[in-house]
Amino acid sequence: MLRLVAGLFAALLLALPAAGQDFDKGVAAHGRGDYAAALKEWRPLAEQGNARAQNNLGTMYAEGEGVKQDHAEAVKWFRRAAEQGHASAQNNLGTMYAEGEGVPQDHAEAVKWYRRAAEQGEAIAQNNLGVRYAKGQGVPQDHAEAVKWYRRAAEQGDVQAQFNLGVRYDKGEGVPQDYVRAHLWFNLAASTLKEPKERERAARNRDLVAAKMTPAQIAEAQRLAREWKPKTWEEVQAMERQAGKRR
Repeated sequence: MLRLVAGLFAALLLALPAAGQDFDKGVAAHGRGDYAAALKEWRPLAEQGNARAQNNLGTMYAEGEGVKQDHAEAVKWFRRAAEQGHASAQNNLGTMYAEGEGVPQDHAEAVKWYRRAAEQGEAIAQNNLGVRYAKGQGVPQDHAEAVKWYRRAAEQGDVQAQFNLGVRYDKGEGVPQDYVRAHLWFNLAASTLKEPKERERAARNRDLVAAKMTPAQIAEAQRLAREWKPKTWEEVQAMERQAGKRR
């Protein structure tokens, strides 16, 4: 699934106190659905080069929040923030290229921006990059590479990546078939997904996998799910380094 993120995180950019206060006022206004007030706070900051505000302004144009929906305008603001290295904006720009909204569809360009965000640890971009590798869009199809990016996002708690990783373990695509791991990731996804249909699909997949497992395997998968905790990007990288040493 390709998703837009608002990027309402005050820690993503160091700013002068006054600018930070104005940005936070916009966050509060957006949170209560007062899009006009959010625009009033964010547009001047965006025009001054504040990447967070540029990303959020792009999101509002993409979604038609407080303004007429305008994908080309959204792309303009996403690009300005993305070129400053803002990871959420890089992911969003990649999504616009992947969907062909505001720009001609270009999978290679989508991959470029997803990768830049993914390498900064942006979990949603890591999942989106995994999707590109799984489908062979913008890159040669590579299920092992898809699994690598799904895993990085899933370990950080990205629920779509958890579902996608469950699929790979169930089918044995890009990774040895492992029903315990498939059950684990489907189970975690089912417990977190917000959309009822998506939650039901994850639970159904978990139960279909369980039908192929022994009681001991199911117990092991459930234990792993109980003990699992979301990790930071730094922790995920440390896990990978440790795994590399054991090979």
